[in-house]
Amino acid sequence: MRSYILLAGAFAGALSAAPASAQPSKPINGTAFELTPYVGYMVFGDFLKGPLGSSVSNAPAAIYGAQLGMKLSPNISLVGNLGYGNSDVRVGLPFLGGYSIARSSTLLYDGGLQLDLPVTTASGLSLKPFAQAGVGAMRYDISQSIISTQATNLAGNVGVGADLGLGPSMGLRLMAKDYFGKFDFKDATQLDLQSEMSHNWAFSAGLRLAF
Repeated sequence: MRSYILLAGAFAGALSAAPASAQPSKPINGTAFELTPYVGYMVFGDFLKGPLGSSVSNAPAAIYGAQLGMKLSPNISLVGNLGYGNSDVRVGLPFLGGYSIARSSTLLYDGGLQLDLPVTTASGLSLKPFAQAGVGAMRYDISQSIISTQATNLAGNVGVGADLGLGPSMGLRLMAKDYFGKFDFKDATQLDLQSEMSHNWAFSAGLRLAF
């Protein structure tokens, strides 16, 4: 009889513990959000490839922005990014080099998911690698003298990086990210030209703040 009472008690205890174990897990460090202002350098791919190796692209340029992350679980976050840079539209000609024909400002905005890999430590430092993937848009504002035009292009992105811990809620974030898509010539010029799939690489460093 006593064994039945003990078995019933254990069963009741398991039932009472089940809802607690079913609760969503909390972030490891107790934070829910991460804000990372950053600066970096962006290398643009070709918008258009012409005959004899000619091309049209943006010249490499500095970029700056901020990324906001919200923890969904200890290792998965929802991220949103906003970045901006100024550059020249450049025509590349074989043997002659590149020539700037206009000014271009680029606005990046996108959202996606971040997967944090297991935390490692080396020499007392906390290093957390991660990978990101998402979708968004690149908006180009192109001007030359009194003429200006705009084009907004759908762009996917993938990236990898690492957070180097500087304290309980602060770190240095290094990241490389590829924004890929096609420049919309019809939106910008009303000409139905077929553009190339361009890969635009952003290399950045920022200060990650967790709260």
